[in-house]
Amino acid sequence: MRLLTTSLRAWGCHARASPFAVPPLNTKPISSSFSFSLSRRRTYLSRGTFTMAQSFATSQSSAAPCGCAGARTSKRTAYVALGSNLGDRVAMIEQACREMDARGIKVKRTSSLWETEPMYVLDQDRFVNGACEVETDLEPLPLLDQLQDIEKSMGRQKLIDKGPRNIDLDILLYENEKIDHERLKIPHIGIAEREFVLRPLAELIPHKSIDPSKPWRLIQDYLNDLPPTSEPLSTLTPICPTVKPLNALKADRKTQVMAILNITPDSFSDGGIHTPDSLRDTILTFVKGGATMIDIGGQSTAPGTVEASADEELSRVLPAIELIRSLPETRDVAISVDTYRASVAEAAVRAGADIINDVSAGQLDAAMLPTMARLGKTVCLMHMRGTPATMSKLNAYPGGIVPAIAAELLARVAEAERAGVRRWRIVLDPGLGFAKVGEQNLAVLRHFDELRRWPGLEGLPWLLGSSRKSFIGKITGVPKPMDRVFGTAATVAAAVQGGADIVRVHDVVEMGQVVKMADAIWRY
Repeated sequence: MRLLTTSLRAWGCHARASPFAVPPLNTKPISSSFSFSLSRRRTYLSRGTFTMAQSFATSQSSAAPCGCAGARTSKRTAYVALGSNLGDRVAMIEQACREMDARGIKVKRTSSLWETEPMYVLDQDRFVNGACEVETDLEPLPLLDQLQDIEKSMGRQKLIDKGPRNIDLDILLYENEKIDHERLKIPHIGIAEREFVLRPLAELIPHKSIDPSKPWRLIQDYLNDLPPTSEPLSTLTPICPTVKPLNALKADRKTQVMAILNITPDSFSDGGIHTPDSLRDTILTFVKGGATMIDIGGQSTAPGTVEASADEELSRVLPAIELIRSLPETRDVAISVDTYRASVAEAAVRAGADIINDVSAGQLDAAMLPTMARLGKTVCLMHMRGTPATMSKLNAYPGGIVPAIAAELLARVAEAERAGVRRWRIVLDPGLGFAKVGEQNLAVLRHFDELRRWPGLEGLPWLLGSSRKSFIGKITGVPKPMDRVFGTAATVAAAVQGGADIVRVHDVVEMGQVVKMADAIWRY
């Protein structure tokens, strides 16, 4: 009876546990009024060891002590490792995720991607590793068969054990089961010693145990106990084939400069400046100044501006994208589209955009997050409250501005993940000037590193856009936005010191120099 009680606690309480909460152990004895039946499914796996899967069926009138009556369904949760070190590594991993979805192995959430040195066989290229949480009705061995068939269909040839591979899919965990079979070991062998496995799992399920027989020993514990390495692992966020990925945790990474190209008559700083006649020269100046990305906007988000129609926004954005793509000097530049409309984002991507930059993080168009997921591009989710017309009045942060931004961005990231956006495709923006006034913007800059290290947000790259904002004008006494170059320079330097991966600026030549100097001081 004691063994039965322990098994019920371990299985039942894990069934509804949040991945970010330590599963409680119910210490109460099983009530005599609790009606259950224990069924044992004996499975003899060919030339493997005998395993026992226990399931508990509660009656309609009685509830389990942990409150999870009827929680178990035909669907199972498993965690699958993703790896590649040949070809376009990120593209291979994303293709494997699409293949799993197509076969009914639903990818529910993904970790970041982590770039790692090879283990065991050292004479090979660096790996990109990650993990995903999947929902399936397949038992472990049929699931393994499907994953291996995906590898085969993608052209994997296993010539050397632990050697180079274009795609590698391994079952790390399957529910709380323990399996010992010649083809499959669950938990996967070596999890506890492999940082490139523990890091992704710790993003998904830090408070889950690896071994059901040791529920007190959690994934985060194993990660914390690993010895320090000479070069800490970093996440990897792809931008486009011609721009190096972002490595948000790499100490010597270079800050990327994103040039602002507003094709609008009413933007607060540069409305009406970029005309068809001047556009080419402006774009070439951006590139010569060091911009690796150009952010194109066709709808002003300044308070009080009139909202353009989707057709009008597209008529402004698409010609600029087409021009950039037509110039030999700008063929290596990443193009970002600054829009909160799904239809504009989709048309822009079809025309050649690489990044979707949404100031509302999907809040102003219900179709945006699903569209982002379907298009598979890197996205920037910005912190904002309300709409551009109402945001300035929604600036109360009684519990502190950094905790509030962190909590609200955590919610935006979770919504994006539920819609199917891969975590490794997400960039965050604290939204200076959006639902933040005066001193609040300075507080974000002062505590930016704290925001970057907030639990649940670690490892994600950040974009910061302070250029010519009104809080700079108020502090420096410079009324005209175009004259706020020096004040902007100070905020850009602060952003680099705080850990920004991308700075979004109007004055590209000047801020490009600031970034080079700031990188030399703080990124080494």
